[in-house]
Amino acid sequence: MTLFLTPEQIAFFDSQGYLIVEDVLDQTTLAAVKSEYSALLDQMYDRWHADGQVPPAGTQDFFEKLLTGYKAGCEWFQPMDISLPGSKIEADTPFHCGPAVFDMLTNARLLDMVEDLLGPELTSTPIQHVRLKPPSNILRDTETTAHIMATDWHQDRAVAHAEGDATQIVTVWLAMMDATPENGCLKVIPGKPHMYPHCPKRQTAIADGFIDEADAIPLPVKAGGAVLFHPLTPHASLDNTSGVFRWSFDIRYNVTGQPTGRAHFPEFIARSRATPETELRDWRAWQDSWIQTRATLAPQDHIPIHRWTHDAPACA
Repeated sequence: MTLFLTPEQIAFFDSQGYLIVEDVLDQTTLAAVKSEYSALLDQMYDRWHADGQVPPAGTQDFFEKLLTGYKAGCEWFQPMDISLPGSKIEADTPFHCGPAVFDMLTNARLLDMVEDLLGPELTSTPIQHVRLKPPSNILRDTETTAHIMATDWHQDRAVAHAEGDATQIVTVWLAMMDATPENGCLKVIPGKPHMYPHCPKRQTAIADGFIDEADAIPLPVKAGGAVLFHPLTPHASLDNTSGVFRWSFDIRYNVTGQPTGRAHFPEFIARSRATPETELRDWRAWQDSWIQTRATLAPQDHIPIHRWTHDAPACA
């Protein structure tokens, strides 16, 4: 018995490797996340202003403040991300794990949807990011932050360690605002091929010559909707040519007990029908797990987040 998806939707996902689902998150959930991020940005902007980096906030809205901060060269992405970075982690590397984001990750409707695909024992994996994507025409020529640029073609299984290659996992891309071809929505090549070689380009991306972009289709979705991906389905995103920011979250769930593919970052049980007492229900415990992970990893040698190297034959 399904909880959220129809049999037709499940069959489409199984055959095509992706699915667009509208109205996953309600307006209350969206508003709570937006309010939490607005308060976070207000604090950041006040610090930038105190340091002389930006003018007074005045009547700027959320996205105008982000734009001002970006143009001034302020660090804004990592303090707003819901994961530690793939680069070297320091003792003070910032990240954001707030109650509204936790409530989103554990939203009952969202978990019902994922349960229809993976079953009743669900772990929230640490492979998760906020996506605040500036207009492409303002990006610096030297910009290297992968999560704010057009995303290169990749398969989600490939951006983790090989220990997770057999894991049953679903990616959920959540739209905080309408995602359109103009503001850089996702695009997909339907299907679930074998894993292609990937290379550490601007991002971890499928090596040249393995896909035909003529087969790609865009995936517009309205605010509160989701795009689901099988871990082997090739996907990317379009450039944001709209002149305004586009906002989404990229999160994943796998069957509990299977490797996430990023074991050095913390996971948590989001749903368990068999043992509901094991579910994490306190956002502070989630935040603490990331704080403790940061403290553990900071003095260690850097751990790469994927298995690909520049000297691989496909990357030469």
